[in-house]
This record gives sequence, structure tokens and C-alpha cells, in this order.
Amino acid sequence: MTNFQFSDSDGVELVKMARKVVTEFLKNNSKISDSEFDSKFNFSSGVFVTLNKEDDLRGCIGFPTPIKKLSEGLVDAAISAATRDPRFNPVTTDELNKITFEVTVLTPPKEIKVKEYSEYLSQIKVGRDGLIVENNFSSGLLLPQVPTEYGWSEEEFLEHTCQKAGLRKDAWKEKSTIVSKFQGVIFKENKPNGNIIRESSNDLL
Repeated sequence: MTNFQFSDSDGVELVKMARKVVTEFLKNNSKISDSEFDSKFNFSSGVFVTLNKEDDLRGCIGFPTPIKKLSEGLVDAAISAATRDPRFNPVTTDELNKITFEVTVLTPPKEIKVKEYSEYLSQIKVGRDGLIVENNFSSGLLLPQVPTEYGWSEEEFLEHTCQKAGLRKDAWKEKSTIVSKFQGVIFKENKPNGNIIRESSNDLL
């Protein structure tokens, strides 16, 4: 299997492993090691794990660039989403049956090169792209599914990514700002412990 040729069964494995990893860590404070899983997903890739509870975000952490093997990145992202997201208290074992697990596997980010900031709007597609905005030492990332969930336009997507970076919402118009895009393959439980579905088979570039 090469990068980003993911079958539905691959997605099932990834999401089930994310849940299994978090369950094991919360109950026994230990990391799962699965040689078969490690071997199958033994290639570098960005990955995010998102936890939702009753349609509200409960944790989301990951690696935007392919600095880890997917198998390792998934384990670390899952544990971090459940226990180290600074926006939330750590997940408890009692919550596990109320939480849905979602895994997004990312393509490597590519900087969008423009001469005028207005060109960004035609280079970004809501529903396909995720964004990273960087300016000096500040950076922010939003996954491809976020603007779709909120019904944002491309401009609103840029604004919210700037705000995620702690910048003014119009910082994307500044020459010193770097905007990059990436795509994602998304798999998620349709309910806690439910069937795992491919939420989006975005056009990968």
C-alpha cells in the first residue's frame, strides 16, 4: 500500500486502533504495541486524531507533517488528543462509551505561492483542503472538515486559521504570512463504538 491509497478496511483498522490505544492508556497507563499494525502502516505521514462527545469537540491533536511513521503517529496522537489537549480536561474511562473517534491522514503540506493575497481564494477549496498559516513564530492549523462543518467560505476559512494561530483574522493578506494547504482522508465512528465510515474521499493533490 502506498501513501493515501486507503481502503475502507484500512480506515476501520486505524480508528479501531485509536480507540484501543486510548482505552489501554487510560486504564493501564501503557502504550499498545502491535507488530502487524506497525508493519502495515510503516510509512511516514501526517495524522490527526479527533475525539467528539455529543457533537462537541473533546480533543484533537496530531502531526501536520510526516515526521513519524503513521503507526507511531496514530498512537501518539490518540493518547495526546485524549489526555494532553490543553483546551480540555483529560478524558476519563467513564467517557469512552460516549466519545466518537475520528482519524484524518494527511498529505504533506504545500506552500501556496501567490503574487497578490486575493489569489489565495482561488487556490483553496473548502471541503478538500486543510490550511496552515504561519507568521514569525506563530502558526495555526485547521483540518479540511472544519470549514464544511461550520459552513465557512474560503475567506472565512483563512480568517479562522489566522485566529487559530493567534494572529489577526486578516493576517493572511500580509506578505510575511505563509499559507500552506494539505488534504486528508477521514475515517470516523458514526456513533461511539459504532460503524466506521469514510467521511470524505477528498481529491488528493
